[in-house]
Amino acid sequence: MALNHRKPRIVYAQNAERPPLFLFGFSRWKAYIRDWFPDAHVIPSRPRLLPFEFDLYWKRRLLRDPRAGVLAWQYNGPPRLKEFCARHSIPFGYVEDGFLRSIALGALKVPPLSLAFDAQDMYFNANGPTDLEDILKTYDFEGDRALMNRARAAREQLLASRLSKYNSGNSLDIASVYGKKTRQRVLVIGQVERDASITYGCARRVTNNDIVRLASSENPDAQIIYKPHPEVLRGTAKAKSNPELVRDIAMILTQDISLADSLETVDHVYTITSLSGFEALLRGIKVTTVGCPFYSGWGLTDDRQPSPRRNRKLSIDEVFAAAYILYAKYLDPVTKKPIELEHALEVLARMRAEKIAA
Repeated sequence: MALNHRKPRIVYAQNAERPPLFLFGFSRWKAYIRDWFPDAHVIPSRPRLLPFEFDLYWKRRLLRDPRAGVLAWQYNGPPRLKEFCARHSIPFGYVEDGFLRSIALGALKVPPLSLAFDAQDMYFNANGPTDLEDILKTYDFEGDRALMNRARAAREQLLASRLSKYNSGNSLDIASVYGKKTRQRVLVIGQVERDASITYGCARRVTNNDIVRLASSENPDAQIIYKPHPEVLRGTAKAKSNPELVRDIAMILTQDISLADSLETVDHVYTITSLSGFEALLRGIKVTTVGCPFYSGWGLTDDRQPSPRRNRKLSIDEVFAAAYILYAKYLDPVTKKPIELEHALEVLARMRAEKIAA
């Protein structure tokens, strides 16, 4: 059994009995993971194991079948799980939501259309290499003309659809919110401040309010607009920094507006590590990153946290191809079959239309 970041799922040797796939750190509502691995016998552990439980019970279970594989949701598995698997040659992978997730927030326990599997580390961890970073560092994009043609077409499809990772926000005439544009417009993208992408993708502790103040100080004549994370706006996540404390220097958005609408008429985006920064890049908007998200360090962003490992210049379509086509995987929620990015965009667009019509 081998875990390959270019495959939509773990590939098993043909056998009448399904080989075991052990899950660690998965919440119970994430039972949908079985749909991604129909050829495996999926065996979930309790979401939060005590160390002795893993030592006394699960280690023996993992060693019982040589075809066993392991998946961990982010870093929620037992300590040293990855090292144990490596020592015993057990295929291991981290799992996280992909870049085109759903029509509703993950906090509402809506299954994702896309997942990211990584054998090395979480793609948002800037402290070491990941499968995604390896693709970005080594893939011969110039030699794969078919991939690049496909990436350009898919990027245009994404922009035309006005879809995003989360598609819970309302669509509206942004001029009714921002007002008439009379000067440079800077959008600060807020994040859930306890998010792992900040913990592992940012070298220093920073809050959303810090980024608002940075944007204001560097753009004193601009209109500063602060977009809190949708989960904060909807109350499913708490804000560590109070937006009211920066209301004197920024317009605070108080409703969940679609990202595509939020980016309209914007000249510059500031973010810590948010994927929304990459979606701004897709629209040709200047982006400043205070942390080190996967799309920084390739010559596309104004980086405030350097990454010595990333010493290659890439185009926006090359980064898009790496992340959205070669790395992230997609599953049709109806057929439960693996699909490609283009089909996933069509499915999400249909789901959004059905939601609006309901």
